Amino acid sequence: MEHEFQNQEFDNARKQMNTASRGFASMDPERQRAIASEGGKAAHIKGTAHEFNSDEARVAGRKGGERVSRNREHMAEIGRKGGRSSRQNRTPSE
Repeated sequence: MEHEFQNQEFDNARKQMNTASRGFASMDPERQRAIASEGGKAAHIKGTAHEFNSDEARVAGRKGGERVSRNREHMAEIGRKGGRSSRQNRTPSE
C-alpha cells in the first residue's frame, strides 16, 4: 500500500513538472535493463564494444578506490564492520 502511495506522489509530481510519461527514463527499471542489454550485445557483435585490458582496469580500479576512500565516514563504517566480523569469528579460547 505504501508503494502505491509513492507511485501516486511520483505521478502527481510529474504532472506538476509538465513532463511526458514516455521515453526511456519513464520505463520501469526491468524494461530499461532489457533494452540496455540488447544494446550491449549488439555492440559486441558489431565489434564496437570497449573491452578493458588489464592496465585500463587497474587504473579504473585505482580511481574508484581513491574516490571511495575520500569519504572518511564511509571508511570508518567499513572498519567497524570488519572489527565486528573479526570479533565474531574468534573462538572463546583466543
